[in-house]
Amino acid sequence: MKHLYLFSLLLSFFSFSQIPSNYYDSADGLSGYALKTELKNIVTNGHTWDSNASTAYDNLYTAYLTTHTDNYYENDGTVLDFYSENPTASATNNDSYNYTHGDRQCGSYNSENDCYNREHLFPQGFFDEQLPMIADVHHVIPTDGYVNNRRSNYPFGEVSNATWTSNNGSKVGPNTFGSYSGTVFEPIDEFKGDIARALLYFAVRYEDNWDDSGWSDPETTNNPLNGTSNQFYEDWYIDLLLDWHANDPVVQAEIDRNNAAYNFQGNANPFVDYPEFAEMIWNSAADNEAPSAPTNLVASNPTDNSIDLSWNASSDNIGVTSYDIYIDGLNSFNTSNTYFTITGLTSNTNYCFTIKAKDAANNVSNFSNQDCETTTNNGSSGGTDCLTESFANITTGSSSYSIRNWTGDDGGSWSATDARTDQSINGSEAITIRNGSLSTPTVSGGIGNLTVTTLRVFSGSSGTFNLKVNGNIVGTIAYSDTEQTITIPNINVSGDVSIIIDGNSVSSNRVIFDDLSWTCYTSLSTESNELISLKMHPNPIKGNRLYFETNKDLDIKIYDILGKLIIDKSVISNNNFIDVSNIKKGIYLVRISNNNQSITKKLIKQ
Repeated sequence: MKHLYLFSLLLSFFSFSQIPSNYYDSADGLSGYALKTELKNIVTNGHTWDSNASTAYDNLYTAYLTTHTDNYYENDGTVLDFYSENPTASATNNDSYNYTHGDRQCGSYNSENDCYNREHLFPQGFFDEQLPMIADVHHVIPTDGYVNNRRSNYPFGEVSNATWTSNNGSKVGPNTFGSYSGTVFEPIDEFKGDIARALLYFAVRYEDNWDDSGWSDPETTNNPLNGTSNQFYEDWYIDLLLDWHANDPVVQAEIDRNNAAYNFQGNANPFVDYPEFAEMIWNSAADNEAPSAPTNLVASNPTDNSIDLSWNASSDNIGVTSYDIYIDGLNSFNTSNTYFTITGLTSNTNYCFTIKAKDAANNVSNFSNQDCETTTNNGSSGGTDCLTESFANITTGSSSYSIRNWTGDDGGSWSATDARTDQSINGSEAITIRNGSLSTPTVSGGIGNLTVTTLRVFSGSSGTFNLKVNGNIVGTIAYSDTEQTITIPNINVSGDVSIIIDGNSVSSNRVIFDDLSWTCYTSLSTESNELISLKMHPNPIKGNRLYFETNKDLDIKIYDILGKLIIDKSVISNNNFIDVSNIKKGIYLVRISNNNQSITKKLIKQ
């Protein structure tokens, strides 16, 4: 009980401080190594540590109570160890072992699960165990002592033929990434981005220290330094870290860890708060020019629940990749085309639209002109056609990933990109998608509820795909390591309908899709119409209270963009708000339900 009481006190203490909203303001407008140096100034200012190296190092165990506690996988309060965590654990496949904070700290060890200690992601031998880097919680993490020892001072890399493998799949062996062929340590995919961002932070925070007294010469065996304060690491190592950073993006667990680290030692990791900084620094030749604003936006062809948009394409020095569509000032949809049909609208309602263009470097244009249109009020309802596809007639047996096209049971043309056909669900042929898309034929009639069976196979971790109806994201399809049938209810789109499933949130995942079907569309009930027209404000939100204009009792579930449930609350008519103070900046999906009706809205937290 004493240990738990101490833990609660620490949580209370660390909850008082947050990374200031203006923390990075002095870096505005900078890029390349000038940005890197200014970020060094930012993260150095306020960084505190005990002047006694031994005490500072011991204090890390206290920091780990808030920075590295498993509240995300088994959610059991144990030490979150990148070298032993099994991110796809289940009732029959848990972590091989875990550690309780304060218990079984190393000490001696002969094998995994003997004890845990502190792992310097940038090896401490290269900087002669100097402060503050020896006790910097952004790059010193808790790990199993034996695996830590096997990692030695090898750089990180990618291994095809492992000479040793840990219980959770971390590997030692010759590097196969880039030009370096020496021995490296490869963690599991789940934590590659976390480790990359920690090492990029190290290159920023200590950019001027690499040639201090006691630091190893860059030519020292296993040392990835390149001998400059600017680039800091060798070419192949920068390429590796940027690759891991891009392919394992920041998630809520890492945001929480960064906030806790800021509370512990007074500075933050800029690559967690602003991931784009990495490319802006080490790929400064990257595109920094925004596209021109779209022109001649026209809203037309209103129905009871839809409006067509069209506009003239933007120009860009490299090329426009997509357009963000704003409805009444809220960023609501994205498309790569210069036309779009907005669906799910309320009848007899005026809507105003604007467009912004984006390029591959995420540069964003100014707004287009605004155009407004009012939906009709004809009381229309949908048709009666339905579609079911079991994928039973595809050509099976191919284990390579490519574009797959076939004729469905209904005679329509189906297609899948980055797909293979040698897997099955319960013996039934199915389509395996890696980082591509699955497209249905267009049928007339409409869609009410959509159902699909999924199963994750091979590598990766849990995540989601986007479900797009007529180009609009109407929900996410979560998947797991066990077969599951997912139903997304109350989509309610009439007329011609096509569906695309894409946007794999963890690109390394391979996921089987089968038995995709939708029910016939029926007109919305009074309750559904009330949910569609229900106002949720403010949005975007900067404060702590999210209000719902309703006289009904509602169930509110808020999910992050990876499909993780963040908030599950009830709203009653005389207390019509929920507290969102604990969610971080970002984009969320809000599922609003009443009785058997529900609708999903996008929420932006600033």
